[in-house]
Amino acid sequence: MAIQSRLKQRYDTDVLPALHKEFGYDNVMRVPRLAKVVINIGLGEAITNAKAMENAVRDLGEITGQHPVVTRAKRSVAAFKLREGMAIGCMVTLRGQRMYDFLDKLVSVALPRLRDFQGVSTDAFDGRGNYTLGLREQLVFPEIDYDKVDKVRGMEITIVTTATNDEEGRRLLALLGMPFKKGR
Repeated sequence: MAIQSRLKQRYDTDVLPALHKEFGYDNVMRVPRLAKVVINIGLGEAITNAKAMENAVRDLGEITGQHPVVTRAKRSVAAFKLREGMAIGCMVTLRGQRMYDFLDKLVSVALPRLRDFQGVSTDAFDGRGNYTLGLREQLVFPEIDYDKVDKVRGMEITIVTTATNDEEGRRLLALLGMPFKKGR
């Protein structure tokens, strides 16, 4: 048996019973849980600079421990000199052990390394309990070597939960240690 993630253990021992009691679910299987985490890097510059895609794929692979999928344009846009099928980004979908390991690293290591960090916004929920967070630079992750970075790139991290509304999703992430801004 593999060693269970620190965040998964916290979910099983603390978060699950707390949510079950707080929202009064009739069945333990109705308690919200994490489904997946999707990390996406959009690369408009990849149209003119092919090396940018290689570097972004390398960085995302180092951060997540999983090989990214290159995303392609669905249609042509003449104003952006974009043709259908051109590589314009990369993404990774994490589930299971890797998802919990990544979230633990994000909450306890990467977010506190942000300059002037006051907490993440509570407004970035989609109405169904899923949360999207944007980071401006990949350098907050400890796996990235500053000397090997060609350009600072942002990324979008979407945390997909089984919660049915934003209140349940917000409470789930708060109990898992997501540092939300105070005062709301």
